This record gives sequence, structure tokens and C-alpha cells, in this order.
Amino acid sequence: MNKELIVRSSSDIVDFALLKDGKLIELHKDEDDNDFAVGDIFIAKIRKVMPGLNAAFVNVGYEKDGFLHYHDLGPQLPSLIKFIKRVSTGKLRDYNLKDFPLEKDLDKHGKIANAIKSNQSILVQVVKEPISTKGPRISSELSIAGRYIVLVPFSNRISISQKIESQEEKDRLKRLVKSITPKGFGVIIRTVAEGKKVAELDSDLQNLLGRWTAMCKKLYKAHHPTKVLGEMNKASSILRDIFNDSFSGIVVDDEEMYIQVKDYVQQIAPNKESIVKHYKNGPIFEKFGIERQIKTSFGRTVSMARGAYLVIEHTEALHVVDVNSGNRSNKEKNQEDTALEVNMISAQEIARQLRLRDMGGIIVIDFIDMGRAENRKKLYNYLRDEMKDDKAKHKILPPSKFGLVQITRQRVRPERNIKTKEDNPNVLGDEIEAPIKVVERINQEIDRIFKKDYKKITLNTHPFIAAFLTKGFPSPRSKWFFEHKKWVKVLPRDAYTYLEYHFFDKDGNKIK
Repeated sequence: MNKELIVRSSSDIVDFALLKDGKLIELHKDEDDNDFAVGDIFIAKIRKVMPGLNAAFVNVGYEKDGFLHYHDLGPQLPSLIKFIKRVSTGKLRDYNLKDFPLEKDLDKHGKIANAIKSNQSILVQVVKEPISTKGPRISSELSIAGRYIVLVPFSNRISISQKIESQEEKDRLKRLVKSITPKGFGVIIRTVAEGKKVAELDSDLQNLLGRWTAMCKKLYKAHHPTKVLGEMNKASSILRDIFNDSFSGIVVDDEEMYIQVKDYVQQIAPNKESIVKHYKNGPIFEKFGIERQIKTSFGRTVSMARGAYLVIEHTEALHVVDVNSGNRSNKEKNQEDTALEVNMISAQEIARQLRLRDMGGIIVIDFIDMGRAENRKKLYNYLRDEMKDDKAKHKILPPSKFGLVQITRQRVRPERNIKTKEDNPNVLGDEIEAPIKVVERINQEIDRIFKKDYKKITLNTHPFIAAFLTKGFPSPRSKWFFEHKKWVKVLPRDAYTYLEYHFFDKDGNKIK
């Protein structure tokens, strides 16, 4: 398995595409005007306490107030408030917490009105970006993420990722981290820390303590609200969270970004520095086939192998995915085996789509019905395995009596929606599917038609589509010939609409 990160930079937007064996699996965007990214920490003031919701609204500088629930206050809130008060007034200049007396932990079943008051200063961290009409979801349980560990102030707890399975390795890491962690701080050990030496862990810890100190220095007489600690740049934060030994290339088209990425990779994995490349030869997303994958992956209908396709619908409450076998037929197998095969192909694509679009909340999938319990279990286990690499927290329920699979997936930022329609040249002011979607359908029909052993085939289509199919080398038509050893005559028809096409046999009869 090879992973590549392709970075496209423009004046105010940077796009990050993660490829797995050449297939697009994640797409991220970093915009200069995003002041409320997950992980950002603000010094802010409580605007209004809502006892009925057991929550408060906090002014963090966004048009809608941030939402702070009682359960997101964190048990160390009394210590945090005492610390903020002393630092912001200049009474405390030592930020290492070694000699800072911690207060009694907050009661986890308490009421918000007893914990905080309106107009009170508080440090909060963005845990969910503003989505739709809602402001950011925030927490006062602060954490600063590093490459191998996460630093948690006002705590003494050492936690470890559940994905590290070896008990011996867990004990080793806990012992090492406990020996280097200063008093007053807790630590969460991340999965990528597995097998790392104490020097690497300590270097990461010192970096995080430096960021904590820099943040605390900004609190003295700070204006409210102010961002006091921002996430590192998007390229570094993505690499921090997903980079591992399976990466075979990181390609960047901007020189400044290239230097930043190279420097960061040199810090976290010096032996992998050579995989960072600077690309200078035209549009980088076109070169790696990403633009085409975006066009074919973000529409309402998503085509898959062997004629199967998904229909993805979005509602206010949930997302619905319908699995269709399309024109797929296999005479050698029975209906149950065909349903299982299509469902397995779909499970792989659905796992990819959830990451690609960053779909969150409730997702309901209508797979093709299967009669055998062992096949339903096989599909369920396969879907779970495909989603193992998904960083977002998620839960998958077994198929219901109606054959529906329900998934809940954490949503911390707005879902990625990309326009996959273009202006219709035939009707002014109208929009239609991008032509690449038409070409996808033609390719599927070609496979179906050639299986029926027609001797000569003619394709009539709009001149734009005809040009796309025949120009260049290898053109799509050339690829058909190499694959099926049969030539297709493509005739442009000015009278056809943009998306219209028809196949004809040697006698001029329309092929259905």
C-alpha cells in the first residue's frame, strides 16, 4: 500500500489530496479566513448561562456564540479559572504548574450555574467548527496535540491509545512518559508513539510545553476574545496526524509550502525527507488524476466497478446511501453471490466516500438484500475493516431486519461539497452533469455491449463528447480497442443535447 499527499497551493487556499494506491481517499482545504479550526484555543468571556440546557454560550468572536456544555467543562475547570485569573492579572509568571496548587475536581453530575457565571473569563478550545447556522462547539478541557503525545494541563493522568494492542508496549510507553512528564500535566500517548524511544517522546513533550508557555504569555491583560493558540499550519497538522512509513511521496507545487513541509518531515521522520518533491510542470491535480476523481466522486450518483453505483442523498437529519447493482449481471453465479459481490464493492467505496466528503452524523446504508446470515456478517466485518483507517470516531451497527446498516460518524467540520455540474451549452441558465460523468456511463455501456459480441459498433454523441473520446493518445476510444480488440466508430451529432448518446449496430439498429 502506497500513500501520497498532493498539495496544491494558490494565493489564499491550499488543497490537500491524500491518495492510496493512486485513489483519492481524503480531500482537505485550508483557507486563510478560517479562524475557528479544530484545536484553536481562545481567551473568551461567558455571555450567557443556560441552566435549562446545562450549557453556556461563549463569545469567541464568531457571529454566533460558541456552545459550551457542562460535560465539556472538564474536571479541572476550577484549577483552570484560578490559573487564568492569576496569569491575566500578572500575579503568576511561572507557567509550568509544578508549584501551582490544583483545586478540587468538578462534580461530573453538577449544574452549570454552580460552575461558571456570565461575563467570566475562560480558556476554551474549538472541538467542532461552525457548521450551517450553528456557532463552534467548544470545550474548556484543553489539550495540545503533538506528533506522539497530547499534553493535558491541570491533570496527572497518563492515558494511552486503545489501538496499541501489546500490553508490554503499553506498559513500556507509560513508564517512559511518566518519567519525563512534569508535575501538573497529564499526557495522552498516541498510536504513532508505538516503538519510539524516550528521546523522541521527550522532544515532542518539550515542544508542546513550549507552545503552552507561549500561549500563557499572551493571557496577561489580553483582549477578550483573542485566539491565544492556533493549530499549526494545515500541511503540518495533516502530516502530524496521518504520516507513517507507508507514505511513498509528498508532492507540493508551491516553493514556500514545499520548504515548510520538507522542514517538518525532517523533524518527524528524517529518513523520509527525500520523498518530499517540488512539482513545477503545470496543474498538479491534473497530473495525478485528482481533478477527474473529484468530478466523478462528489455527485449524487457515484459509479463503481462492474456497473454498480451508489446514490447518496443528504437530509437535515441524516445521510442515506442506496446501493444499486446497475447493469451488472453474471450468469455464472446465483443472485445471492451477485448481491454479496456488489455489496462488498460498495462497502469499500462507502468507507472512502465518508472520508472523502467528511460526512458526519447519522448515515443509513441500504445494501442489496441477502438471505444468508453468514453473508450479512461477512459484509458487516468487511465494512468495519475498511473503516479502520478512518480517524473520525465512528460506530457501525450490524444490518437490521430490513437489511439497513446504520453508522454514526463524528463531525467536527463542515461536510465537503463540490459542484459536479456545469453550464448547459444547449439551454441558457441551466446546469447539467459534468461531461466526465457521461464518459463514465459510456465506458460502462461499452463493457456491457462488447460482452454481447456485436461485430461493428457506432456511437453517436454530442461533438464535445465525441472530441473528448477521440482526441489525444491514448484516447478513451484507443483504450477500448486495446482492451476489447474491437474498434468503435464515433460520430459527432450537432442535433444531440450535451448528455445524449446512442449506440448502433452494423445494420443501423439502436442498441439498448
